[in-house]
Amino acid sequence: MSTPDSRYHPLMMTMHWLTLVLLIAVYALIELRGWVPKADPLHDAMKSWHNILGLTVFCLVFVRLAVRNLTHTPPIQPPMPVWQDRLAHVMHIALYVFLIAMPILGWLTLSAKGRPIPFYGWEWPALISADKPLARTLQDIHEVIGNIGYFLIGLHAVAAIVHHTIMHDNTLARMLPGRRRAIS
Repeated sequence: MSTPDSRYHPLMMTMHWLTLVLLIAVYALIELRGWVPKADPLHDAMKSWHNILGLTVFCLVFVRLAVRNLTHTPPIQPPMPVWQDRLAHVMHIALYVFLIAMPILGWLTLSAKGRPIPFYGWEWPALISADKPLARTLQDIHEVIGNIGYFLIGLHAVAAIVHHTIMHDNTLARMLPGRRRAIS
């Protein structure tokens, strides 16, 4: 039976899964946009929603960090070896850096292109003045790190599944909502 101390706070679980849903949408919008003709208004709408949802992730990550610092992190049972614990810590730092850096790079790219930075009917201010060559460089960096993001997110998911199916610990169960019993 799981106890409140063996699971993440419900708000932390919600933010974790909401972040995943937003990332799926952000990636899907930018990847599927390539299949839509540039003349089609849907093409621009998909790019705009990619930007909006990316900035939503940016906002959410700071709320998530605050909740993480204010709530209990349940222990992994049975405990992991020290090297795995350190590796997991490095992975979480990499994921948080990714979740912060990508929206900033997108924001900088739009700023350097001289384009508006849309956010649910408002516009965020440009971070830098228009500079087309810099915009291309920033966009290239954004795309490279975006590709690295596939690896980070995939590795995170595979690690949770390995912990659950091979190591038989509670790593995955701690983050699953709606469970009354620990998964064994």
